[in-house]
Amino acid sequence: MSARKTFQMELDKLYNDILRMGSIVEKQIQLCINSLEQQDVDLADKVIENDDRVDKLMRDIEEKSIKLIAMQQPLATDLRFIFTCINIVTDLERMADHAVDIAKITKRLKNEVYIKELIEIPKMAKIVSEMIKDALDSYVNRDLQKAYEISKRDDVIDEIYKNIFSEMLEIMSRDKTKIEQATQFLFVCKFLERIADHVTNICEWTIYIVTGEQVDLNE
Repeated sequence: MSARKTFQMELDKLYNDILRMGSIVEKQIQLCINSLEQQDVDLADKVIENDDRVDKLMRDIEEKSIKLIAMQQPLATDLRFIFTCINIVTDLERMADHAVDIAKITKRLKNEVYIKELIEIPKMAKIVSEMIKDALDSYVNRDLQKAYEISKRDDVIDEIYKNIFSEMLEIMSRDKTKIEQATQFLFVCKFLERIADHVTNICEWTIYIVTGEQVDLNE
């Protein structure tokens, strides 16, 4: 087998590793929100424990990327791909960190009666999870149109966040005893909003790998 074919096989393995990491991160987000809805501390602990898997995958992908560069003189397109791989796994790892942050909030609120039924937060999380999956698909398929479309969903997330922010402020102004819990829910929303921003970063890397141009979709 030629050196080039071997190199290409290793690049393909990187794709698979990134998709696997993305799948784990998606699951982490679903679990942390489920733990919050159900006030399930065991589920929250599972999210926290699983974070080690995400960290290990990130380190493995980074190491493989560095070794690939050392294997032979990569083409410019290869270097772009490897460069974006490293950046994407960094974004995925930060998303997973925010899932852990939400799981920790579940543990803080475990003995409290919620001030309201959680409706908008799970809706927000569902959109974010779909964005992650679609963003990774667009990256693998080099789908520019899809990358731009996904980035626009970040506006939907921002709008939901603003609505929840206004609602929580109103609740806090009416009843000072609910300030702490309302603040925790605002943190959850902010973590989900940040995850969406990291998804937008992946869309930017997709555009970069196809065009070689760096764009800012978070403006």
